[in-house]
Amino acid sequence: MTSSTATLLVSCPEQQGLVSKLTNFIDSNGGQIIHAVQHTDGTAKLFLSRIEWQLDKFNLTRDLIAPAFNTVTQPLQASWNLHFSDTVPRIAIWVSRQDHCLLDLLWRQRAKEFLAEIPLIISNHPDLKVIADQFGIDYYHIPVTNENKLIQEERQLEILRQYNIDLVVLAKYMQILSPQFIAQFPQVINIHHSFLPAFAGANPYHKAYERGVKSIGATAHYVTAELDAGPIIEQDVVRVSHRDDVNDFIRKGKDLERIVLARAVRLHLQNRVLVYGNRTVVFE
Repeated sequence: MTSSTATLLVSCPEQQGLVSKLTNFIDSNGGQIIHAVQHTDGTAKLFLSRIEWQLDKFNLTRDLIAPAFNTVTQPLQASWNLHFSDTVPRIAIWVSRQDHCLLDLLWRQRAKEFLAEIPLIISNHPDLKVIADQFGIDYYHIPVTNENKLIQEERQLEILRQYNIDLVVLAKYMQILSPQFIAQFPQVINIHHSFLPAFAGANPYHKAYERGVKSIGATAHYVTAELDAGPIIEQDVVRVSHRDDVNDFIRKGKDLERIVLARAVRLHLQNRVLVYGNRTVVFE
């Protein structure tokens, strides 16, 4: 696909005629729809949709699309977001001492597996600065303790604003973000080394080993004020056996963490994730 596209993510109360109302807005303005998918959550009585169309022959300029679409959606009591495919998001990766997810994301970005800039890495340890230097990325070492946490988060927020960051990815950042931070910067994806909601919190591989599980998992989710309880974007599992010890669990888990986090980041950047309440619809 060479031409730029626009994507609408829409959620609204379930009612008749929604698909035609949304698609007619695009058709009547000369847009060619290339993807359109919808889902109805019968329990929540919500209609959720993702529509993507080409912009090259669209009658409305980009600055006019949102106000024009708003006139369509106001009577529907809809929530919606508009995205353009040639807008390049800016990502900050936050890490502690483990490098496997960081390196995986950097190589995938360099290989153009997803469209984004990564100008910034923040860490509570100095260990991974050498990786940032290798990739030519600015690295901020910001130690965090219980005593200085809120002060350091203010500094982190200022750095995010300075770099015009759109998304923070916690690539094994072994710190809990405060509710105050999340309220000011809610676009945060975390990788948790467990198939949530099982084994939330610290040391899940040790807990899984002690429980004698036959599979371990990884979960990528949006961060909320409640620990490890945000809307889930992507999950996967891998088999383990009685022959595996804790180190085998960790080794297999790290492989899985890389894949699950990369999938979640790609889905987010492609505007395929629609959050409603504490759930998500992932339009693949």
